[in-house]
Amino acid sequence: MAQQLGGQPIIILKEGTTENRGQEAQNSNFAAAKAVAAAVRSTLGPKGMDKMLIDGIGDITITNDGVTILKEMDIEHPAAKMMVEIAKTQDAEVGDGTTTAVVIGGELIKCMESLIAQGLHPTVIAEGYRMAATKGLQMLDSYAVTVKRNDTTMLKKIAETALTGKNSEVSKDLLCDIIVKAITFVTDDEGNADLAHINVEKKVGGSANDSNLVEGMAIAKERAHPNMPQSVRNAKILLLNAPLEYKKTEVNAKINISTPGQAQAFLDGEQQMVQTMVDKVVASKANVLFCAKGIDDVAQHYLAKAGILAVRRVKKSDIENLARATGGSVVNNVDEIGSKDLGTAGLVEEKTIANDEMIYVSKCKNPKAVSIIIRGGTEHVVDELERAVHDALMVVSVVVSGKKIVPGGGAPEIELSLHLRDYAATIGGRAQLAIEAFAGALEVIPRTLAENAGLDPIDMLVALREAHGAGKKNYGINVDTGKPSDMLKAGVVEPLRVKTQAISSAAEVAIMIIRIDDIIASAKSAGPAGGMPPGGMGGY
Repeated sequence: MAQQLGGQPIIILKEGTTENRGQEAQNSNFAAAKAVAAAVRSTLGPKGMDKMLIDGIGDITITNDGVTILKEMDIEHPAAKMMVEIAKTQDAEVGDGTTTAVVIGGELIKCMESLIAQGLHPTVIAEGYRMAATKGLQMLDSYAVTVKRNDTTMLKKIAETALTGKNSEVSKDLLCDIIVKAITFVTDDEGNADLAHINVEKKVGGSANDSNLVEGMAIAKERAHPNMPQSVRNAKILLLNAPLEYKKTEVNAKINISTPGQAQAFLDGEQQMVQTMVDKVVASKANVLFCAKGIDDVAQHYLAKAGILAVRRVKKSDIENLARATGGSVVNNVDEIGSKDLGTAGLVEEKTIANDEMIYVSKCKNPKAVSIIIRGGTEHVVDELERAVHDALMVVSVVVSGKKIVPGGGAPEIELSLHLRDYAATIGGRAQLAIEAFAGALEVIPRTLAENAGLDPIDMLVALREAHGAGKKNYGINVDTGKPSDMLKAGVVEPLRVKTQAISSAAEVAIMIIRIDDIIASAKSAGPAGGMPPGGMGGY
């Protein structure tokens, strides 16, 4: 980039820097954003297809989860990365609807192109989109249906909608039951469910129908010593965040031993120190010990003799969840162990699952932390099941806290589209065109659902508009019958927050992209020989 001053070029930017201005910059951003949306569009809905992703070392991921696809893709273009951020935010906030958010964002940008071609200024378009998004979120709130957090039938329908279209569909009745029960256990009095208190363990082997819920904790650990009992009924559980081993001096010390008797006395002293610690554990009447630190060989021997099942080096998060599940307290000092700190469980046992040992702490009274064991025939199936279960757990927890749902099947998008067109007519001016374009962009969801199900998208859109125009506001696409039907009665429902988050984040990114009229890319730093050639940003 250079400017002329008296015939002499003035260099402003570093050599190798590239710059795209005006229409060229906008076209580049628009193309990149639309390409990202197109990459995931075919995965939308219950009849969506899967993608096979192969990374640089040959590992394979098979999924139709929008955020997983976009995370695995090696995207370079900055505008495309902004679209990926939509999916990441959607996943972090509500867990589901990642593909919906990206597809709406891509369609909003596609509509921007035609508006610019008609001569609308980018700031006018941005203002119109902002007005449409604000009005749309207000309409959605009044359109939503309130549900009670103890309405397990509706919560199962929400989980079922999240699982539909994924590999988990064959076992969705079992998984929905597991998911709703898990959320019910970890929900507090205010209706907040912390998913950190649901421990999900993946095990290859069996089928998805072998997945189960442990009303307590399942930890991927084994007994510290083979002579310890393999199962303990009516367990009294001690949770210890301190080592059961002799303490080493914190400073370097040298001990002079001149006779064999002194050496033996020194070893006996170490052993006595460990035995004293174990005696304090035994005195508490605990018969199961979970230790976050180490348990040395001498301590293991004494614990085994006392008939105590001990597990060592348990993760801090697992220790905390064990405390919630068993009602016990985490003890940080061996000298402070008391019977009041013990938790209880009906059964603690070591099981072998898929050739790996696991400790099951089950039959807990009113556990506030639980575990879900996910089974599947192959590693790829188990991984996809885990992603599906995560999405379903998130949406159910969102409904439990937010208490509002909307019908699925493209019903909210069609309803919003019709109302936003009416709203645009009341605004007038050039912003009206942008609001109408926003309304049209929302129809990409039912259109894509129809395409992915092998239906005629034009016929379905016409039928849906007719139904909503007649006041049937809950009508969406029934992909099984190929006709519009009442989504609430069909049990196809989603959390309100999934839709509001998708629309607001898609609109924000579209507005941000259209306001960019200059792209300045610094020269790439020199890489290893044979790397990327110089010359700016490169293609997407």
